[in-house]
Amino acid sequence: MRVLERLFISRPARIGIIVVWLVLGALGGSFAQRFQDVQKNEESSFLPGSSESVRELTLAKRFPSGERFAAITVVRRDGGLKPRDLAAIERTRASLAANPPVTGSRQVLVRVSPDRTTALVIVNLNPQGKETLLKSSVSGVESRMAPLRARGLTVRVTGPAGFSRDAVNVFASINGTLLLATGALVFVLLILIYRSPIFWVIPLFSVLMAEAFSRFCGWAIAEAGVTVNGQSAGVLPVLVFGAGTDYALLLVARYREELRRYERPVDAMRQALRRAGPAVFASGSTVILALLCLSLAQVNGTSGLGPIGAMGVALAMLSMLTLLPAALVVGGRRAFWPFVPRYGSEGTDETHGTWRRVGERVAATPRRVWITTVLLLGLGCVGLTSFSTGLTNTQDFRGSVQSVDGQRLIAKAFPAGANAPTDVVVRDAAAVPPVQQALRSVPGVAAVGPPELGRPGARFAVTLAADPYSTTAENLVPRLRAAAHAASLTALVGGPTAQQKDFDTAAAHDNRLIVPIVLLLVFVILALLLRAVTLPLLLIGTVILSFGAALGISSAVFDHVFGYPGEPSTLPLLAFIFLVALGVDYNIFLMARAREEALRHGTRHGMLRGLAVTGGVITSAGIVLAGTFTMLATLPLKTLTELGFTIAFGVLLDTFIVRSVLVPALVFDIGPRVWWPSALARKEETRYRRDEADSVPCTDERHPERPAALAASDPPDGPN
Repeated sequence: MRVLERLFISRPARIGIIVVWLVLGALGGSFAQRFQDVQKNEESSFLPGSSESVRELTLAKRFPSGERFAAITVVRRDGGLKPRDLAAIERTRASLAANPPVTGSRQVLVRVSPDRTTALVIVNLNPQGKETLLKSSVSGVESRMAPLRARGLTVRVTGPAGFSRDAVNVFASINGTLLLATGALVFVLLILIYRSPIFWVIPLFSVLMAEAFSRFCGWAIAEAGVTVNGQSAGVLPVLVFGAGTDYALLLVARYREELRRYERPVDAMRQALRRAGPAVFASGSTVILALLCLSLAQVNGTSGLGPIGAMGVALAMLSMLTLLPAALVVGGRRAFWPFVPRYGSEGTDETHGTWRRVGERVAATPRRVWITTVLLLGLGCVGLTSFSTGLTNTQDFRGSVQSVDGQRLIAKAFPAGANAPTDVVVRDAAAVPPVQQALRSVPGVAAVGPPELGRPGARFAVTLAADPYSTTAENLVPRLRAAAHAASLTALVGGPTAQQKDFDTAAAHDNRLIVPIVLLLVFVILALLLRAVTLPLLLIGTVILSFGAALGISSAVFDHVFGYPGEPSTLPLLAFIFLVALGVDYNIFLMARAREEALRHGTRHGMLRGLAVTGGVITSAGIVLAGTFTMLATLPLKTLTELGFTIAFGVLLDTFIVRSVLVPALVFDIGPRVWWPSALARKEETRYRRDEADSVPCTDERHPERPAALAASDPPDGPN
């Protein structure tokens, strides 16, 4: 922090910092579209290369027909297709074959249902991982269907390419919508918190510069080979706004406090950085390192969120420790108008206020309070029995989209799996007949297609009776693989359904691997910051309990209130990372200040004073962070809605229950032993016992609701 303090000594240095950030923000803004262009949203790009579905896809691309990435147009007339309808469909097929879309094959197939109500026009595409090519190709197919629509036929584009196009369209609207919604929310909250018509500009400007520059950094990370998808890009501005505003609130609160003790704003800022800077740095470092642990994930989308999210939090922290202080000092006291903190004036302190009264009530019966709180949070964990990873691709969209509507139409006239057949590659072409026979014997298989020969061997399609994007179809994949492998060790089962199964399997592996690593990492950081072992263990325990309650209650809400069919398999890990890292944030803010006060006033009074002076700012920070994550619920995907709701609810639970009630109650009950094995624990043991025996009645004239024994420990106003 000493280096940061020296940055603000001269006015030219402060102006220089602001100019540098303006340049970085402008650079980031110019890369916004490039950042969106490098995002990957197809299912296969999320999977580890070692998964069977990815190995199958690698071989499938080497066959003459290439990767089966079909745009399937469903054409339906409820009363049955008429001869002139079939003739029009054939003309459309011939047109697509003669002049295929950008990446389309000339082999265009038409299948008519047995009941003659529905026809499928199948065009295989090869978008080569480019979202722009995918959208152009699917749009090219869709535009050729205009004559069929004119005949009064129901026309929907679905299939793997249709689902991918709809996902791309959703994610393309995320960045702008989310940025505007989040920025507007933070603006309103800052106005309400600071009650100033001008002060909100400074923290919001600092956050916006960090968010803008994050676009350039995100593009650079993606160009370096990290998989970045729409979900990662959507979470990025939420993290920057949420974390940045939190750090701004903490630093501004301490700066405002010091402005009453120091005449020059630059001296007040140096003291604020000295006192609050380490807590901001420790908090940011905890979140950054926790997010980087996601890089160990097998799911590429989750792995990519690690460096993207860590970069966003790092930029937010850096902006709040450089740009924000420089802008605050340049603005001076007048920026706080009309509530200007005057030198020598009194403000909110450790001796009174709502949070002081809350602390005193908790301190009166701490054991009863923490036992009751733990039981209530444990009751919330019961909701985990409602948790189910049953949310599939077809169920993820909120509202109506073509691909989902088309899948429903197919299910009325064909085996539902006709939309996205399971792909099987057999390296030994001679083993194809026994593999096909083995797969036909698996219940749930509707049909097995003819083989296609190529350099890698042979491949054929397996049509499932169930919706290929359903959990029923996904649960068939292990049985299909077992049957195929028993017939030939060279057989590989892939396709969209197998990819989803491999995705869920990898997500379960990531949960088991990353959660313990993050807990160990957070413990080490807390132990170093607080110089204790007992208190970090308590804090981690409270955050885990809070996470379980948040996930359990959210799962029950999704099931019984929203009526959602389940949750995404990545939700537990992502919610855990954010809630544990961000929950520890507030405990760092609280307990770092409590330790500072305990060094002068003892553990009991230090906890009271720390809660009183940080209660307002941490509560404001929690509301802002919860509000920013709530913005994810405005997006038309249930996956992001559930992620945003769970994290927002968990943050509020942690802010108002865990940090405000449970942690103080545990500290009051355990006493100085929470600082074990530091010297503070031994030094405070005698003082704490004396405080426990102190039952002096309330005689403080300044604050009659407080015992005189507590008032006697209040320091005089003035510099620390």
